[in-house]
Amino acid sequence: MPQKIAFMASDTPVAQTARAALIGRYGDADPQEADVIVALGGDGFMLQVLHDTQDLPAPVYGMNRGTIGFLMNTYSDGDLPDRLAAAEEAVINPLSMTATHVDGRISNALALNEVALLRAGPQAAKLQITVDGRLRMQELVCDGALVATPAGSTAYNYSAHGPILPIGADVLALTAMAAFRPRRWRGALLPKTAVVRFDVLEAEKRPVMADADGTSYRDVARVEIRSEPSVSHKILFDPGHGLEERLISEQFN
Repeated sequence: MPQKIAFMASDTPVAQTARAALIGRYGDADPQEADVIVALGGDGFMLQVLHDTQDLPAPVYGMNRGTIGFLMNTYSDGDLPDRLAAAEEAVINPLSMTATHVDGRISNALALNEVALLRAGPQAAKLQITVDGRLRMQELVCDGALVATPAGSTAYNYSAHGPILPIGADVLALTAMAAFRPRRWRGALLPKTAVVRFDVLEAEKRPVMADADGTSYRDVARVEIRSEPSVSHKILFDPGHGLEERLISEQFN
């Protein structure tokens, strides 16, 4: 039985042109009824599609029509049904963030890559770190800190000199950015089940924002982060080019 494919594309001309060509060749299903969703763009658009379709049963197969394509497959408009049939599936659980603002408001978000706390003023942030209810660091003075999933370990985490994590490792990376005290502290590896809490010290003098996959929340006083096993994102990759292989290959580049 032919697969019902839904095509979604970023706003860039190259992605929109590719979408039109693919629809002309394979048709276009409603994402609610599709067997698979094909995302055309870069990694940023892929994250957007995964967030937007997280309640749908269809897996997402990305093709690179953007500038960065770590989560994407090589673009081709030929033999797409065969590629989809042969694709390998990776299942990723996002991070759940609960942020308490200085004024008492609560913000909640899910992040596939990372949740980051970043200084929002001229002075360094002061953070206190608690893991599973146990105080682990009394004071971290830094530009910021983040918790990354394995899927996000090659993104912001990697640029901040954090470790690359294999998908099956069941760990999270806690990485500091420009740590001043403790000097050059880069972070820790934590079990996937860990609950990480950041308390912002001197929050009004040293304002901090929380960022979940590019969505920002200003003036936070406390942020709690945990893996969310109840939400699963299914991503398809061409054989031999799956996320596990890409994570390993990236470490030898």
